[in-house]
Amino acid sequence: MSEPEDKAPPVSAPASNTEGGGTGAGGAVPVAKNSPVPPEAIKAIPVRHYGRWISAAIVLVLFGLVVAAFVNADITWPTVGRYLNQETILTGAVNTLWITLLAMLMGVVLGTVLAVMRLSKNPVMSSVAWGYIWVFRGTPVLVQLLIWYNLALIFPILDLGFYRDEMNDVMTPFLAALLGLGLNEAAYMAEISRAGIQSVDEGQTEAAHALGMTGSRTMRRIVLPQAMRVIIPPTGNEFINMLKTSSLAYAIQYSELLFSATRISSRNLEVMELLLVATIWYLILTTIFSVGQYYLERYFQRGSSRSLPPTPWQRVRRSLTSFRTPSQVGGKTI
Repeated sequence: MSEPEDKAPPVSAPASNTEGGGTGAGGAVPVAKNSPVPPEAIKAIPVRHYGRWISAAIVLVLFGLVVAAFVNADITWPTVGRYLNQETILTGAVNTLWITLLAMLMGVVLGTVLAVMRLSKNPVMSSVAWGYIWVFRGTPVLVQLLIWYNLALIFPILDLGFYRDEMNDVMTPFLAALLGLGLNEAAYMAEISRAGIQSVDEGQTEAAHALGMTGSRTMRRIVLPQAMRVIIPPTGNEFINMLKTSSLAYAIQYSELLFSATRISSRNLEVMELLLVATIWYLILTTIFSVGQYYLERYFQRGSSRSLPPTPWQRVRRSLTSFRTPSQVGGKTI
């Protein structure tokens, strides 16, 4: 009896884990049965804000109507252009800038001293600072200017022991304007500086004292440099406001910008034209210092935020290129 032939076991085809088996059309590898299917790319359609276009059109129409009204008004515009660079007007603009800088410098220095006095544990120092702020913040700056200018009515002679002179000769319009604006500004700067000083954590002062630093040294080296980030923005606003408030010195005959413009208009009777000249110069000065204030704020914000806000030019360019709200899709701004 012959031995049975060794039969090879049937070779089975490998189990296919694909659907349908074989290859796809065109030789494409089929997708595995259990493998995840990649998500389809999201096609985001930006939301259109038609209301923004309509509101922008309305604003432009209103602006055009205002411009047309001034163009057709009874204003001699060549006179405005002719007096913009007139010598008297330029002198008034320089005097406005000069009195603003000096008064603001006095206000910042004296205001910082008053803020430190207000926070002092000495009751006399604190009370004197509080009283100063109460008086100068509670009375109009125009009244203060008039009091300084007419100080000779109650003190005809200025006698300091080492210096004696008539008050009318001492209290010139420039000095009256400087004292009135500067001392009034010091009261507001005292509150701004106090807020900045109190914004610094007390642990900074305690650490400085633990290192053996005196109170005054701690204030100069530790507290005030950190408080500048809080003090700078409102101080810039106060400077811009001082540029405009200096026009009140017109009442005491100081030759600032408004006084120079009205002096010319009293001769040629072109009142509105000269007022527009003064307005244009105020706009020029405030715009220049507003730009400087913005970049000064950015300088002191470098350590407080990871990314600085966009500059005005960047915001304008972005506004001109898009009237919709940017959206984040897949890590990209659309």
